[in-house]
Amino acid sequence: MKLSTKGRYGLRALIDLAVHSSDGTPVSITSISDRQDLSERYLEQLMAMLKKAGLVRSVRGAGGGYVLAREAEEISVGDVLRALEGKLDPVDCAGLDPDGVCQAADSCVTKYVWKRINESINRTVDEIRLDQLVEESRKRNPEESEKKNSGT
Repeated sequence: MKLSTKGRYGLRALIDLAVHSSDGTPVSITSISDRQDLSERYLEQLMAMLKKAGLVRSVRGAGGGYVLAREAEEISVGDVLRALEGKLDPVDCAGLDPDGVCQAADSCVTKYVWKRINESINRTVDEIRLDQLVEESRKRNPEESEKKNSGT
């Protein structure tokens, strides 16, 4: 399974948003772009997808930007990746799809391998929550937490 830049950059942006909006303050695309070294235009596209999925909401006006639409502990990495990438199954197997047409479905044993791989990936990304990644980010970048807490 290989994620596109949508999934990779979008997850980075959402972690950044969660770190910097923990007090409910909207975070601008420009500030995320600067910290993550990502294109503002691309981030706008990603945020639109995340908004449509109900993961972020926009705040208009001076001091506006984006905030999480749900608590960080309620958002899984799977939620984010599916919003940006679609299905995460690395193998499309017609034998696993109840509506799929596969001539060998009854005798094929490899479909069980694909099913286990698909389930494992989905379970793993669904178990990792945004709040866990925020905590990990703070451990790795304590100076960011210091700046946020001191108001600089």
